[in-house]
Amino acid sequence: MRFLLRRLGFFVITLWVALTLNFFIPRLMPGSPAEAMMARFKGRINPDAMKALEVAFGLNTQKPLLVQYVDYLGNMFTGHFGISLTFFPQQVSTVIAQALPWTLALVGITTIIAFLLGTVIGIIGGWRRNGVVDSVLPPVFVVTSALPYFWVGLMLIMALSVGTNGALPSDGAYDPTLDPGWNATFIVDVIKHAILPALSLLIVSVGGWILTMRNNVITTLAEDYIRMARAKGIPNSKIMMSYAARNAVLPNLSGFAMSFGFIVSGAILVEFTFNYPGVGYMLLSAVNNQDYPLMQALFVLITVTVLVAVLISDFFTAVLDPRVRTEG
Repeated sequence: MRFLLRRLGFFVITLWVALTLNFFIPRLMPGSPAEAMMARFKGRINPDAMKALEVAFGLNTQKPLLVQYVDYLGNMFTGHFGISLTFFPQQVSTVIAQALPWTLALVGITTIIAFLLGTVIGIIGGWRRNGVVDSVLPPVFVVTSALPYFWVGLMLIMALSVGTNGALPSDGAYDPTLDPGWNATFIVDVIKHAILPALSLLIVSVGGWILTMRNNVITTLAEDYIRMARAKGIPNSKIMMSYAARNAVLPNLSGFAMSFGFIVSGAILVEFTFNYPGVGYMLLSAVNNQDYPLMQALFVLITVTVLVAVLISDFFTAVLDPRVRTEG
């Protein structure tokens, strides 16, 4: 119970600090969303129009800073993030709701596949050290993990799209001539558009999971309880899965939880390379357009996702390793 309360307290404090920084940083920067939008128009800026835009963006400077802060916290918890400058006059929550499913489907599924695949290969490589798997796959994927996402994406476009006369599409999430819906034609087209960006993410990210899991398994195999299990005559398959792999995967759970921030933020370079309409591409557009409400909302979304994922991983770690629950 104390472990649970300690983790929940850490979650609440960290979330409050993140939200507070998210409130003050834009206000310490020169300019405002309203000024950025009015700057697009040449000539004299109408003060009444400026005031109306500040109210619309939730930056009512007529109120005291403390009142603004309280209003801001209330809006964050109720999902009222204001109006997007980039997609004016749409609400920020509406804009994010349109892009988030694409990122979750592409980056989310690919990250989970990379984690599972890397974990399995790492377990096999660490258990059968100096074997075929351990000698070939980890060095190859360690090299690929150092490659930039956009470079891998461009190489895949040249090889599997341009080089094959457009066998796999390399732009957007689906053919704009199709009507979006839950039909076979549209779903197949979406999958075809996701293959190249998904491969880019998988090739670059799986190597890190392989190397980490392999090293964890090798370290775990040197523990006394593994020697004791072997001395008792326990089958190797049970030792590998129930003893070595179970304990070696614990450090990877925290890393996997942290990668959820990468999922929600989207692989910015990959989405930009393939013109994929996800959250990463949206975040880049928000920065370029000084869209403070959208940037703030995306920052909150990424922060909350990472904190929740870390909290869940802590609980799983405590279930798999009872020693964690007894730590002071």
